[in-house]
Amino acid sequence: MFTGIVEELGEVVGRDMSPTGAILAVRGPRVVSDARDGDSIAVNGVCLTVRAARATADWAPLADPPPVPDLPPGSFVADVMRETLDRTALGELAVGDPVNLERAATLGTRLGGHLVQGHVDGVGVVIERASGERDDLTVSMPRPLLRYLVAKGSITVDGVSLTVVEVGEPAADDAPDAAGWFSVSLIPTTLAATTLGTRVAGDRVNLEVDVIAKYVERLVGHSEREVRA
Repeated sequence: MFTGIVEELGEVVGRDMSPTGAILAVRGPRVVSDARDGDSIAVNGVCLTVRAARATADWAPLADPPPVPDLPPGSFVADVMRETLDRTALGELAVGDPVNLERAATLGTRLGGHLVQGHVDGVGVVIERASGERDDLTVSMPRPLLRYLVAKGSITVDGVSLTVVEVGEPAADDAPDAAGWFSVSLIPTTLAATTLGTRVAGDRVNLEVDVIAKYVERLVGHSEREVRA
């Protein structure tokens, strides 16, 4: 479980693709400082399991041989399954790309954002970026996910907890698979501390809706079926 408050801007330092998935090496000294093999770290909103972490120059990885022999200090390695690559935008990352990093929450973590699972529900595309007194980002949203969005509700974009400003539904005569959209406003701190500060129209982003909305939908659906029965 995460909170959507990015702890660090990391950097992809290694990437090995295969038909079954990928091995991703990411530098993030802060999140790696206390990381152990098996820990969870969110990378652009995707929960990944640490396969090996190197906090300092002294390194004794569990993997034999190590997945990335020349892993720089302050970095970790994670496996990315094919399904994850297909369902998220992680497969588009290249060496040198910045990524949003967050360690898994603990019982003592401040919940500054909202409850985030690190399970991406879909991929959206940045439609428009408007800069002025504030930065507004408009992002496409797969139609099946729109029902979970409400104005002033929460949405996770590339691992960043944001407040929804507006939700746009497809027109009635649009194709059944037509996407909707939502907009968010980005404060200076978010622009400086996350990858959203450099997102432009056409960029693909990972989306996770508020899990509470999905639980409510499930419970209401069960209640309605019980009443009809």
